[in-house]
Amino acid sequence: MQQIIEYLRANHERYLDELKTFLTIPSISSSPEHKDEMQRCAEHVAGHLNDIGASNIKVNPTRGHPAVTGEWMGAPGRPTILVYGHYDVQPVDPLELWEHPPFEPHVKGDKLVARGATDDKGQLFMHIKAVEAILNQTGELPVNVKFLFEGEEEIGSPNLTEFLRDNKEALKADVVVVSDTDMWDAGIPAICYGLKGLTFLEIEMIGPNADLHSGEYGGAVANPAEIMARMLASVKDESGRIQIPGFYESVQEQSEKEKQLLGKIPWDEEAYMKRLGVEELWGEAPYSAMERAWLRPTFEINGIWSGFIGDGAKTVLPSKANAKISCRLVPDQEPEEIEEIVKKYFIENSPKSVKVNVQRFHGGKPFIVPLDNPYMGAAAKALNDTFEHELYYKRGGGSIPIVADFKEILGLDTLLVGFGLPDCKAHSPNEDFHIPTFHTGMEAIVRLMYNIGEL
Repeated sequence: MQQIIEYLRANHERYLDELKTFLTIPSISSSPEHKDEMQRCAEHVAGHLNDIGASNIKVNPTRGHPAVTGEWMGAPGRPTILVYGHYDVQPVDPLELWEHPPFEPHVKGDKLVARGATDDKGQLFMHIKAVEAILNQTGELPVNVKFLFEGEEEIGSPNLTEFLRDNKEALKADVVVVSDTDMWDAGIPAICYGLKGLTFLEIEMIGPNADLHSGEYGGAVANPAEIMARMLASVKDESGRIQIPGFYESVQEQSEKEKQLLGKIPWDEEAYMKRLGVEELWGEAPYSAMERAWLRPTFEINGIWSGFIGDGAKTVLPSKANAKISCRLVPDQEPEEIEEIVKKYFIENSPKSVKVNVQRFHGGKPFIVPLDNPYMGAAAKALNDTFEHELYYKRGGGSIPIVADFKEILGLDTLLVGFGLPDCKAHSPNEDFHIPTFHTGMEAIVRLMYNIGEL
């Protein structure tokens, strides 16, 4: 073990330089203009798998962007880990808020700044380099490893479910390992044992057949922007509770063991507010901010637009209004059921003066990994042996839709062993990755592989 750790430390600069090169590729999955870059990025990942000695490496075409697979299967009789990650990244807007171009990685203090640094190129890359270190120093792994790196996570993995079904035998394993979540803080590791599901919708309200003169028609014709605002405001009451009938019907309550584990977490609401630059928190009463973020379902407005929003004045009564909505779900809520009741609420409660259309973009089921899973213990030991602070068990408010499919299609539980920091600004301008954690996290991944190999 020590010689592997020493190898990792001796190669810090090279690993960082290689990650910088990876981050220069603008692999924005939601942008049709970046299709060629997505292919180039997939081939770049495949090249690294080839360099470390993986076999059966493929850049698999899908209906969308490629899925990269590879494996090292030289440990017969040992468990098999399926390492999952995604090489696609979020769009970079608003570009003017970036201190440097988003695909020109630069070091600022102890952080590497670039789009995708934490989410998820940096964390994906850590697994490749950990395998490289073990093979370089010992010639073999303590476990079998299969790699699955996709290019569509940031758009809801629309083609990966089909890929899992079509390649069920090839992806056969004992457990999935994913690094696409956060630590609690620098030097304080965490295992995320549950994530929320997601239903993402766009609501459109159409009134008159064209924008109208707001003087000639104002007060006589319904304004879709106003109706949209009224309907969105009606979704929650004064205490932040969602008023859509049936929304909470399937929500699963916490177990006693979960309450005990979460009770150990030093959630500091004052520090939380300070980090976010807000003077007060708001949400569903009587739950705490931690409970609302991790354990309670949500309804959030992600974007809203209508009418004239350019510089200067243009007095129009808009013909339509749009809003993008995300509902984060908890066990045992089903995305399709929530989609239907939200759609029904807006259609049935909006006045006849507007026509309502609801479009679904993507979604996924919530999930929880059993806390007594033996692989959970292997991960906990690896993190506790690597970092000076004992780990926390936490849940997350985000969604990785494909994780539920790993369980449903492949029958596999997932270990969410993440190395991002809470202030990494994922999905925002100036996203960064804490460089010391990038290096130390690889040591934890090495220990995780050896721990699983002993099960």
